[in-house]
This record gives sequence, structure tokens and C-alpha cells, in this order.
Amino acid sequence: MKSSSTRRSFLSQSAATLAGASMACAAGDPPKKATSGPSLKGRIFKALKGSKRQKGESLEAFFARLQAIGFDGLESGRAGEAAAYRAASAKTGFRIHGLVNGGHWGVRLSDPNPAVREKGRANLERALMNAHVLGGSSVLLVPGKVNGDKETHEHVWERSIEQVRKVLPLASRIGVRVLIETVWNGFCESPEKFRDYIDDFNSPWVGAYFDIGNMQKFAPAHEWIRVLGNRTVKLDVKDWGKKNGFCRLGEGDVDWDKVRSELKAIDFSGWATREGSDGSIEDTSKLIDELLIGV
Repeated sequence: MKSSSTRRSFLSQSAATLAGASMACAAGDPPKKATSGPSLKGRIFKALKGSKRQKGESLEAFFARLQAIGFDGLESGRAGEAAAYRAASAKTGFRIHGLVNGGHWGVRLSDPNPAVREKGRANLERALMNAHVLGGSSVLLVPGKVNGDKETHEHVWERSIEQVRKVLPLASRIGVRVLIETVWNGFCESPEKFRDYIDDFNSPWVGAYFDIGNMQKFAPAHEWIRVLGNRTVKLDVKDWGKKNGFCRLGEGDVDWDKVRSELKAIDFSGWATREGSDGSIEDTSKLIDELLIGV
């Protein structure tokens, strides 16, 4: 596993500026609020992951409701409805900023079977095309899983890089980036290792999709942000605590003031998508404002 010593200038200039397994704990005490540190108002674009439509609610009405609450967009996992989502987005002006790659946990790019890896690559290509149809700027990808002797850390590193590189000509042609999510897959569980993994692609079309809550288990979220720097293109918004696991924003161990300070230090501007739930989507919008944006 080698870390590239140089990266294209486009990557360093564009990663911070390209904008576009969670469980919720029961709400308990009021979450902690931002007390210090900078405001990121105007630099963070709020989004939800997936669909929280009410029964019988049209896509247009759903998007309008999210806009009224204060959300800027949505990240979709519904590739089969890409055309309908794109049409509703065009009518309302509500953005679909990206797509979650379907099936990446089961059909892994790190699988010991080459045929399965090729199938995973084909799935990724379809996701890139669907994201393009949606008008999105990225596909979120879990690159594999350390899964015993046949899927080691080195296997995930080498096999996933090999497969992702095959789709980069398509990604560059349609203008959709592959963003690797930080997840609990036994892979790159330190910010330095994940940084080096992203650098090994040596491509402006691959970046980091940093999940704030996921990686709190391994090192403070703000340390990950500092080390990854402008490799981070988009954020998943979650909170996590040693005592309560994934929970309502503000009730875990994430130091949101320091998170904002580090995001400001790397000049981050981009999409932040809530994965999980709080008391309501209205509650989520308010918590993101208070904790992540600092307003």
C-alpha cells in the first residue's frame, strides 16, 4: 500500500468547494448547543438522506415541505426513481445532491471472487449514471469490508482502488465524483490511514465522504477533519457516544464547536446530510443550525 506523495492541483483546489448503519436513541435531556467557535452560515448546505415522505405525499409536496423547514437538498438511495426525483427537483428547485451506491455492502469491491468485484464495479457505474440523471455531484461508496482472511485490510485497499479506477473516466466525463464513506467496515480506522488511502487514488474524482458520528468511536471527529483536510468533500451528520451509541444530535460525544473550527480551518463548504433521526425533521433542521452551522 503506497501513499501518493503528490496530488493534482485540481484536487486540492476543488475538494473543499465542490458543493454539490445509523440508529437513533430516544430524546432525553436537551442537547448541548454551540457555545464558541466560528459560524459556518452560508457554507453548509443542509440535506436529509433517503425519503421521509408522508403517506400519500407527492415528491413535489415533500420537497416543498423540506424547503420550508430549511433544508437545501436530499441525498437519494432510490436509483430506480431517478427520473421522477429529477422531475420533481426541476419543478421545485430542490436539489438532489447525490446518490448512495446501492448494494455496496453485499456486492463488495473487496470480495475475493473477481466476478463479484466486477459486478460491484458495474453497480458503481450505474450509480454514477443515475446520480447524473438526478443532477447530483457524487456517489457515496463503501469500498469493501475487512471480512476474515479472504478480505484483509490490504485486500480492501488494493482491490477497491483497482475497481474504482476503472470508473474514473466515466466519472470525469459526466462530472460526478466517487466519495468514499468513513464507516465501520474494519478499514482505515485512523484518519492518517484513510488520508493515505484517498491519496493513493491520485485523482480529483475521488474524495472523502466524512461521517462525523461514525468515526468518533476511533478518534475525535474534529481530528479526522483536520487530518483529512480538503480531501473531505461532503459530510454525513451523526452523533455518537460511548454510553449511548448513535443518538440525537448533541447528545453524543462529538465536540461540535471543535468540528466547526476545524471545518473553518480547512475552508470547507459543501453538503452536510443527516443520516439517522432526531425528534422530527424540524428538530433535525434546528439542531444542524445550532451545532454544525453555529447559528
